[in-house]
Amino acid sequence: MMQHANLTDKSLIIFDWDGTLMDSIGLIVEAMHHAASGFNLTTTDAAVKDIIGLSLERGIEILFPNTSDSDKSALQERYSEYYIAHSDRTPFFDPIEPMLKALNDNGKTLAVATGKKRRGLDRILSASNSTDYFAITRCTDEAKSKPHPQMLIDILEFTNTPIENTVYIGDSIFDIQMANQLEMTSIAVNYGAALAEHLAAQNPSYQVATPSELAKLLCG
Repeated sequence: MMQHANLTDKSLIIFDWDGTLMDSIGLIVEAMHHAASGFNLTTTDAAVKDIIGLSLERGIEILFPNTSDSDKSALQERYSEYYIAHSDRTPFFDPIEPMLKALNDNGKTLAVATGKKRRGLDRILSASNSTDYFAITRCTDEAKSKPHPQMLIDILEFTNTPIENTVYIGDSIFDIQMANQLEMTSIAVNYGAALAEHLAAQNPSYQVATPSELAKLLCG
């Protein structure tokens, strides 16, 4: 674990969603394969995992650069339909929900900065009964795609929190790159989309291997 900062004074804790709070990486990969199959396209598990954290539009541009704009739109729709139909298979990692409650109880302000669209995040927040944990959430259709830091800037402004009192947590290299642009303390989690060595190369402030390690780091 790379300990470059003290977490005890962090009043604002911002989370990525997929692969950080929710165990959804497998379904994302499956849904992208399903979308591609409808157009006689193929991709790999590794390639899909590499675009997790980006907006869906940007991810599809990277995965299928030679498809037409209309096919890219249709791929997004086919992906979304499949993901929504099977999203009951995306629980919180254990012990994420008790961690969120403990952080709230300890007076921490929680937020989300995600590559999901607003419609998708609101749907899963409602389904998981987790809306009330978060003071603000920001989505990719409300800001520029990661690794641009606009989502983090918006959250800082909304909560009126200095960067030095904030930590951002994510499972993709784009998450750590986004935090690094603001010199924000970051925690890379190894249990989501990216390989541990790829995350380490981005120089996160901390790196943890499991959700339990994350909970212990944040809650003590």
